[in-house]
Amino acid sequence: MTTKLNQLIADLDIIEVIGDTDKNITSLESDSRKTEKDGIFVAVKGVTTDGHKYIPVVTSANVAAVVCEEMPSTLDKGVTYIRVADSAKALGQLASAWYGHPSRHLTLVGVTGTNGKTTTATLLYEMAKLQGFKAGLLSTVCNYIGNRQVPSTHTTPDPLNLNRLLAEMVDEGCQYAFMEVSSHSTSQQRVAGLSFAGGIFSNLTRDHLDYHLTVDNYMRAKKAFFDMLDSNAFALINEDDKSGRFMVQNTRAKVYTYSLRADADFRGKVLETRLDGTLLSLNGNEVEVMFTGRFNAYNLTAVYGASILCGFNKDEVIVNMSKLVPVAGRFQPFMSPQGVAAIVDYAHTPDALINVLDTIRDIVGADGRVITVVGAGGNRDAGKRPLMAQEAACRSDILILTSDNPRFEDPQEIISQMAAGLSPEELKRTECITDRREAINRAIKLASPGTVVLVAGKGHETYQETKGVRSHFDDAEEVKSALSSCQA
Repeated sequence: MTTKLNQLIADLDIIEVIGDTDKNITSLESDSRKTEKDGIFVAVKGVTTDGHKYIPVVTSANVAAVVCEEMPSTLDKGVTYIRVADSAKALGQLASAWYGHPSRHLTLVGVTGTNGKTTTATLLYEMAKLQGFKAGLLSTVCNYIGNRQVPSTHTTPDPLNLNRLLAEMVDEGCQYAFMEVSSHSTSQQRVAGLSFAGGIFSNLTRDHLDYHLTVDNYMRAKKAFFDMLDSNAFALINEDDKSGRFMVQNTRAKVYTYSLRADADFRGKVLETRLDGTLLSLNGNEVEVMFTGRFNAYNLTAVYGASILCGFNKDEVIVNMSKLVPVAGRFQPFMSPQGVAAIVDYAHTPDALINVLDTIRDIVGADGRVITVVGAGGNRDAGKRPLMAQEAACRSDILILTSDNPRFEDPQEIISQMAAGLSPEELKRTECITDRREAINRAIKLASPGTVVLVAGKGHETYQETKGVRSHFDDAEEVKSALSSCQA
C-alpha cells in the first residue's frame, strides 16, 4: 500500500515541517524495529521508553518521514520531519488515515467505565446480529469481525491494530462496531482519529491506580472519551452513578440517561431475580432475561437504550433482549446435582465484588451460605487488596484468599496484604490457600446444598501468570472438575 505523505498528515495539528511532504509512503510504524524504507516513524513517549531516542536508528534505515514532538539535533537530508504537540494523538490520526478512516464507514459505539464494559459491548454486538445486521466487536474477551473470531490481547488495541481491525470490518460488510474504551486507551490516545456514533458510560469506582495514580486522573481519563465525541454522536450515561454527569460536562454529543432508580430516558426495573435469570422491565416493557443481579440489570438497560439510539426497531429489541446470553466468565453459573451452586465472575475490584456478592446474597436468602474464593493481581494497584478482602469477608460465610496472576510478586505477600484488611473475627472464617486449584477444590468441599461458591477475579481468563510465565488455568474448568469430584 502506498499513500502520499501530504494526504496522511492532513488531519494533524502540525507545529513545524522540515522537508518535502509530496512523497510516497509505504508503511506506518511507532516501533523502530519494524520501520521500513520509505515509511513513517512516529516517535511516541511511552510508559517505559521514549521513541525519540530511536530517531537516528530509523533515519539510518531510510525512512521517508518522522513525526515527533521534539526535533532531533541532527537532521538527515531526504527525511521529512513533522513536529506535533502530541505524537501519540498523531499516531492515532495517522493510523485512521492509513486505513482509509474505517470508523467513518461504521456506526461505531464505545463503552467505558470501571465495570460492565465487556458485557455491554458484547451484548450490543449480539443485539445487532439479532436485528439482522453484520457487526464487529472489540473487547477484553475476544474480537469479532462478523462471526470471525480474532484473539484479543488488550481491552483496547493500539492505534494501528485497532484501525486495521476496523478496516477489516468495513471490508467484510459490517455496518456496526462496538468496542470497549479503556482508561489506558484514552490517556494514551489510542482512540484518537476515530469517529464514534455514540459512547456509553457504565460506572466509576477505584481501579488501575497503579497506572493513573489517583482516582481523579482515572476519572478524567474516562471523561476524555466523551470530550472527543462530536455533535452528531450520542452519550448515554448511568444516571445513578455520581460520576455520570461529570463525564458529559464538556461533550458536544447529545446526552441521554439510563437508570434503575430515577426518571431517565431509559428506565430499567428488576421485578424478580433468580440464579438463572431476571424478570426485567425496560421502559414499561416486561422481559425475561438470562442474567442475574442489579449490575446486569444496569448493563441490560444500557444495551436497551443504546440499541434504540442506534436505530434498531423498539419492539424487536424487547423480543431480542430475552435471547441474549451471558458473556463467558461474567456471573457464569454451575450447579451440581446435589444442589451446590458455583459462580465464576471477573470481579476484581472492591465495587465489583460488592455487586456480585450482594446479588448472590439476595438469591440465597437468610438461610443460604456463601463461600468466596478471591485473590488480587500482582504488579497492580496494591491499595485495593485489603478493600477487596473486606468487602468479600463481610458478605461471605467463608472467605478463601488465593492467587490471581501474581506476575512478578510473591503470591503469599499479596495474600497477606489482602488479609491485613480483615478484622480478627473475619480472620477466623478466612483461609489462605496460595494454590488456586486447591483453593477452589477446598471451597467446593466445604459447600453443602443451598451454598453458593463465588470464584472471583479471573472470569474469562484461561491462564495464571507467575514470574512472567503464563500457564493454562481456567476457573470454569476447575469449578466443573471440583463439582464433578465432589459428586463422585
